[in-house]
Amino acid sequence: MKDPRPCVIADTLAVVGEKYSLLVLREVLLGARRFDQLARNTGAPRDVLTARLRRLVEAGILQKTAYSERPRRYEYRPTPAGLDLEPVLMTLKEWGDRHLRGPHDRPMVIEHACGHELVPVVTCSACGEAVRHEDLTAHPQVPGWTLTGPAAEGAPTGGA
Repeated sequence: MKDPRPCVIADTLAVVGEKYSLLVLREVLLGARRFDQLARNTGAPRDVLTARLRRLVEAGILQKTAYSERPRRYEYRPTPAGLDLEPVLMTLKEWGDRHLRGPHDRPMVIEHACGHELVPVVTCSACGEAVRHEDLTAHPQVPGWTLTGPAAEGAPTGGA
């Protein structure tokens, strides 16, 4: 069997796709920075939380900084890479509000600096238009792969 499709989404999920990883980042972005706060707010078991924090620090998503020497205690802050994940969290939240909760069962509302509730929209950086599925065309860049999977031996591999 051939290897699965090379994919940056899979690579990203290897870093932030474990249970509690994005919840830890959510809490840090909301201002909870200390281990006990993170444990309480995520519901993560302490050993699992320790492993997730270590992984997020190693991946450069969080920065670990000592805030007490006696006893030695740390807090966690987002790095620029962690801040770059905030729109992903906001988009996941919007999807959940729309498809899982409904308008009257939302545990949190995010307000934008303009004073209105944030409803994130993915836009094209070139033209500013909202991204819609029907406007997208994928172009596989890995030799031997087509849109639907591995190319047959000797078949062209260009995108459609």
